[in-house]
Order: sequence, then C-alpha cells, then structure tokens
Amino acid sequence: MLCILNDSTDPFFNMAAEEFLLKECSDDIFRLWFMEPTISVGKHQNTLAEINMDYVKAKRLKVVRRLSGGGAVFHDLGNLNYTFVMNGEEGNLINFERFTLPILEVLHQLSVNAKFEGRNDLTIGGRKFSGNAEGIYKNRVLHHGTLLFSSVMADVSGALKVSPSKFEDKAVKSVQSRVTNISEHLSQNIDVHEFKDMILRHIQQTWTDCKLYSFSESDLQKINQLVKEKYSTWEWNFGSSPRYNFQKTIKTKGGHVEFYLNVERGMILEARIMGDYFSSADVAEIEKALCNLPHRESVIRTRLSAFDIDRYFHRITLDELIPGMF
Repeated sequence: MLCILNDSTDPFFNMAAEEFLLKECSDDIFRLWFMEPTISVGKHQNTLAEINMDYVKAKRLKVVRRLSGGGAVFHDLGNLNYTFVMNGEEGNLINFERFTLPILEVLHQLSVNAKFEGRNDLTIGGRKFSGNAEGIYKNRVLHHGTLLFSSVMADVSGALKVSPSKFEDKAVKSVQSRVTNISEHLSQNIDVHEFKDMILRHIQQTWTDCKLYSFSESDLQKINQLVKEKYSTWEWNFGSSPRYNFQKTIKTKGGHVEFYLNVERGMILEARIMGDYFSSADVAEIEKALCNLPHRESVIRTRLSAFDIDRYFHRITLDELIPGMF
C-alpha cells in the first residue's frame, strides 16, 4: 500500500488527486490531506440548493463537486480528510465499516468512545464527527471521509444553511446532523497534526507493506490537467447539477419581485418574473434575456447590464435584483 501525504490544501487539486488515484493508479492507497475553507458537494447534488451563497461569498469559500456521492460537507484546516483507494472484486467493493475501522481504533486508543452509526457516519455520544462517501471505478473503490477535529462550528452550520423553499428538484439532499469536534472529547492535549501522525502510524502498523509516496512530476502534471479541465470549472461544480426549479421572492423599495427559474445542467431554460412592482416596459424581455444563460451570477449580471432596469422594475436596481435569482 502507498501512503500519500501532500501539502496542498487547494480543494480543486485535492478532488482532482482523488480521481487520478482512483482511475490512473493500480496500487492500494491511503492518503491524509487538508483543505482550506471549502464546501464539497456530492456528485449527484444540486450545488446551489446545498450552500448558503451569501455566506459563501462573504467568507470567500471555495465550492467543489466530489467524484463520490453523499451530502455537502464544510472543510477547514481543523478538518482532517482521509482516503482509501483499494482494489477488489466488482459487486463486493462498498464497505463503509471496513474503511472507518482504523479511525475508530485510533480514537479508542485515545479513550474516545466513537462508533459507526447509520449509513456512513462516525459519532461520539450520538453527535457526528465524520461523514464518509464512496465511489466505484471498475474493480477499485474510493472511500474518503472527513474528521472534524477542531473546525469552526459556526462556519460548519453557516456555510450549509440554505432555505429549502427555494428549490424543487430530485437531487440528493444533505441530512443535517448534530456535529462535534474530536478535540472536545480528548483527555490529552494534541492538535490536528499530531492526530494525523497517530493515524498514519496506525495504518503503517496495520498494513505492513505500507510505504510513503510523494506525487511525481508526471502525477502532478496529470492532476493539474484535471484541475484545469474539470475540477476548477463552473461547468463541473455548478453546471453538473440535476434539473431543478428555483423560486425566490425579494422585497425592495420598489415592491416585491418573485423569480421562477427552470434550470437544467446549469442552464436557465425558462424564466418567469412576477410581483407587485411597477414597470413601463414589458418584463417578458428580461425573461427572454435570461433564457439559455448559465445560472451564474457574473453571466446574468453582465447580460442584464445591457438593459435600463428602472424601466422594467421601477425604483429597483440591478444590484437589488441579482440576489433574487440565487
């Protein structure tokens, strides 16, 4: 087994590395890694329905879609991530308990009564500290999990708090759980990096063929190509969302404005705008202008900047309208 430690905290690099290790390598692999403040969303989720966009923008958080399924997760540097990529037999690859067991063993050594519960969670006293997800490629399984060690809990909740009334879709929804940091349950004072070292030592003792490995120049070239072509793109992180209907009402000094958007693969197929505002021009022209645009703030802002907004929405500015579509 190869044990990989890399210093990059860039979310796009780390997600690209996961795909590279799954699809381009043949060895069994274990990896420990961190990400700067980021929200990762599951492969089958509607990104906009999972994140608090206002919070994301205010905190300048990055958003990245994973290769695996499951729900949305907030990451910061107090959250340690671990990955197993293992070979096996098709039809017998999914096994959450197998890959979470080494983590539980380390915590038990620290006298923490951690458990595997539900479908894919690790808990302490009924509170979640680890969510896990898996993905399959041919005869290989990728299992990765989060380990909340000393994360900022206000950010964990704030980044993922979104109004469920805005979206109607069939995407996989995140399940909100009571969460906790591992550090709150330790009798000894260790930091997240010391905890990481403990896990690595345990893996090395469990898999006696384990050897440390660093990404080669060739590896990095392939990973960075995936970053450029896939993981850093709007098309992957937002545009790959399943079809959804979006609706939101905003209150302005010019009245209430209601937005109804029908979106597929990130593109607005249909737009309706209603409300009790006044106008001297037909708002159908704005609705038409929104169609066939990506459901993306920068693009919509640029398109609507060509219009004299006050003619369509009296006493309402473009800056007031834009948040109504997200």
